[in-house]
Amino acid sequence: MWNVLLSFPGLVALIQLLLLPFFPESPSYLLLQKEDKAGCLKAMKQLWGEGNYHTEFDDLMKEKAMTKGTKIMNVLEVLRERSVYPQLCTMLLLLLSLQLCGFKIFLTANLQESIIPYVSLGVSVCELISIMFCSSIIDRFGRRTLLCGGYSLMALILLLLETSLLL
Repeated sequence: MWNVLLSFPGLVALIQLLLLPFFPESPSYLLLQKEDKAGCLKAMKQLWGEGNYHTEFDDLMKEKAMTKGTKIMNVLEVLRERSVYPQLCTMLLLLLSLQLCGFKIFLTANLQESIIPYVSLGVSVCELISIMFCSSIIDRFGRRTLLCGGYSLMALILLLLETSLLL
């Protein structure tokens, strides 16, 4: 029954994919990024029900006013900004240390012990590249589109995997 257990994330992805279109966009995203006040209030009403959201809306407007002069930076601009180097170094060290913890996994995959650190480093670099790539794509296409696409792709791949295991 391990193949049923393996297909469980596909079922969860399918449920999320079916329910995601019924959820509104984030009110802060609608107001701060898209500058859609009516959409923000509509999303607040849909998320929290009927009520008075003037205090939350005013807080978002204050945040919008504070960030009005600041520019949204892409990944390369963040990497060039010296003030975020400590945070970037912490993130990189955490990412690399997590990858180096998978020593036993690579041993059970019958890899030679001498090349395991290089394989771990390669996996870490691939993850770092994908993080940088994905963060730039999120700004361009939006979270909802990427979530729907990612869940659709995950459900399709797990469906193909399950079909190939059954055949």
